[in-house]
Amino acid sequence: MDKVIFLVDMNAFFIGCEMARNPELKGKPAAVAGDPKKRTGIILAANYDARKYGVKTTMLVHKARELCPQLKLVPPDHEYYESVSKKVMELLGEYSPVIEQNSIDEAWMDMTGCEALFGKPVDMAQKIMKDIMERLDLWCSIGISQNKFLAKMASELKKPLGITELWQGDIKEKLWPLPVRDMYGIGKQTEKKLLDFGIQTIGDIAKWDKELLFKAFGKYGYELYNLAKGIDYGAVSNSPVHKSKSISRSTTLEWDINDIEYAKTVIMKLSEEVGEEARKLGLKGRTVSIVIKYSDFQSITRQRSIPPTYLTKDIYNTGISLLKENWNINRFVRLLGIGIDNFEGQAIEQISLLDAESSNDSNKEECIERVMDKIRDKYGRDKIKRAKLI
Repeated sequence: MDKVIFLVDMNAFFIGCEMARNPELKGKPAAVAGDPKKRTGIILAANYDARKYGVKTTMLVHKARELCPQLKLVPPDHEYYESVSKKVMELLGEYSPVIEQNSIDEAWMDMTGCEALFGKPVDMAQKIMKDIMERLDLWCSIGISQNKFLAKMASELKKPLGITELWQGDIKEKLWPLPVRDMYGIGKQTEKKLLDFGIQTIGDIAKWDKELLFKAFGKYGYELYNLAKGIDYGAVSNSPVHKSKSISRSTTLEWDINDIEYAKTVIMKLSEEVGEEARKLGLKGRTVSIVIKYSDFQSITRQRSIPPTYLTKDIYNTGISLLKENWNINRFVRLLGIGIDNFEGQAIEQISLLDAESSNDSNKEECIERVMDKIRDKYGRDKIKRAKLI
């Protein structure tokens, strides 16, 4: 049986969530954006009414206002977006038992064998799109193919509210003419290197010598070659191996600081977010790193190896140790970040709170942190906090 894979991509997700809970924003240019007074003044997501004026993601707010003076701005509410994302994934789970979330606003679905229940692939996609619109008041685009890569590429071909099929027989017509930067997974540096070789389109990659690609890019060259030909052996998995090289969080501070005690509070908040994500993914990191960016925009990164962990306490303590060793009271700081990498993958284990007394200190701490995770998932992040953050 041929595989049928969907990639469901929510359109302008952050601002879409805001329009769903505030219908007055509909039909007007609107965007989710940071506060210029807090130096986080960039556009995070613009609706399609704003995009008609040239407003784009990552654009500075003052530039966006020049293009569209009537632009309505909404501050970001990431906790709300995560809760809506969870509802989207639960809805998709009603159509397929195999869902692989790729980011907060998109997921692959293995729809193989679902035709008997929901009809042909396009019919299934139309049902899902309609369901998302009626139940969550959100828009999406859906790519359909026989593998994850082609489904992802198909989802990008028509937005918003697009349903696009991209099968193996379509790649010469629909995929190969696209510029290399449009290929999923290719960033600026890879694009530049490909262009230096005279490779301008995805079709050029497919037609290039496979061994020359290997010499230029290593094993990634083989992957580029296969993907350009529409070949992807990756299966949709409910528990995929974490592909990211790290889990990290950073924040631009509201004002420049040289107070290490305040910095410790910031690191604690960021460590909690990193630890929570790592526990959800069941991934323990062997390396903790911090980033300090100064008011003159110079930055330093420091890291330390530790026993594998996903506990907030371990991440925080290591981060604070690095912070103390590298703190310069004579330099003002504008951004702080912390992350873990060098993962040791493992399945998530459920630990009973009743077992805490008989566990070692590490298990006790994990038990406490998992209970905190559950409370936050159910009631929101602000419902339980460490004393240091109050």
